[in-house]
Amino acid sequence: MLSLKSTLVVNSVSSAITGIGLVALAGETAQLFETHDPAPYTEAGLFLIGFAALVGYAAIRKELSRALVRLITALDILWVIGSILLILLAGSNMSVLGVAAIAAVALWVSAMAFLQGNGLRRTA
Repeated sequence: MLSLKSTLVVNSVSSAITGIGLVALAGETAQLFETHDPAPYTEAGLFLIGFAALVGYAAIRKELSRALVRLITALDILWVIGSILLILLAGSNMSVLGVAAIAAVALWVSAMAFLQGNGLRRTA
């Protein structure tokens, strides 16, 4: 199993790549999702870029901040909850591919939260 610091690096890199992709391809993503408004994708991408920076900072610190990892894990859990709500409330207004992409990302983020929680327990 990955160390907690390695999990944070993976979380940071995957969040950064997703965020940059959403910002750079907001219009294309909106079309793919059949929602046509690129603004939410740009906003989500900007959030993810900032989140990636926070997670990266947590990963490179000399001493692990348990409080910071708890915050990151809580934000991951909120992302998953938000994704589920988005699918339930607006999924019928999106393409099947869009709903599947949101669900896939939510599964990935839930895995990050799970691994971070396990990593925190192992370092206790």
